[in-house]
Order: sequence, then C-alpha cells, then structure tokens
Amino acid sequence: MSNESRTPQSHLAWHETLELHELIAFQSNALMEFKMNAANVKDPALHALYEETVKALETNLQELLPYLPKAPVATRVDNGADLTAFYAAHLLIFAKTSVRNYAVAITETATPQLRDLLQKQLNNAILLHGKAYAFMLERGLYPSYDLAKLLANDAMVAKKALSL
Repeated sequence: MSNESRTPQSHLAWHETLELHELIAFQSNALMEFKMNAANVKDPALHALYEETVKALETNLQELLPYLPKAPVATRVDNGADLTAFYAAHLLIFAKTSVRNYAVAITETATPQLRDLLQKQLNNAILLHGKAYAFMLERGLYPSYDLAKLLANDAMVAKKALSL
C-alpha cells in the first residue's frame, strides 16, 4: 500500500462519493420499504429476518452518513418532497438492479434460447430504467448533474428512513 493511500484525505474522491451516493440511496429506499411492510409479514422467522435487516440497514446508514460532509461538494436543504420521490426512486433502483442482474445472468447462460430471452428482458429493463430516470429528472427528483444536491438528497432520505 502506498503512503498516499495511508494519508488521511480532507475529502472523498469523486468516484467513491458517487458509490457512497448509490449505497445510501439504495439502502434508504430498502429501509423504508422493509419498515412499511414488516407488519404485513406473518411468518415469525421471516418477520425476524425483516427486523434484523431493518437494524442492519439503520446501522449501515448511520455509519455511512458521516462521510457525506467529506464529499467534495456542499449539501442541499430539504425541499419537503412528497412520496412521489420515494416511489420513483424505488422504481429506478429496481430497474437499475434488474439491469445488473440480467447482465450477470447472461454471462452464466449456456442455453441459446434462454440467452436470447434474457437479452430481450435486459433491453426492456434498460428501457424501464431510462423512463424512470427521465421521470425523476424532469420533475427535479434526481439532480444527477448536481452532485451537491444529489448527496444532500441522499442524506435527507436516509434520515427520513431512520426516523420511520
């Protein structure tokens, strides 16, 4: 390991800031969903897994949030958005995860007909991602070209998820 990697930095690198954003956004959305649905899970063992997951996600977010002030940008003030942002982010995260999952599945597929089907479904997932992203961008729900706003929104959503 070089000396540069051991020297504490005053801010995060851009690429790790973006990964931090992805982790916080994904986990905040999942935390909200698990908290909202936990009461509907009737199987005691599955309910216990939900509760364990909620606690793990809360810990993860509490550990990740202190890194946001180290991002190489300022933060944004809460704009009081309604649940449209949550639902849209959930759809966007689902679409993005679908694209990743299909891409991995295709690399493991040996049967030509199944590979063709997965490629078709991958292309549909890519289209869905584009539509969800456009929806959010057009409504100011995903400020992808303004890193400061993006990270501030992550912090707001994570804090909201923690407070549920």
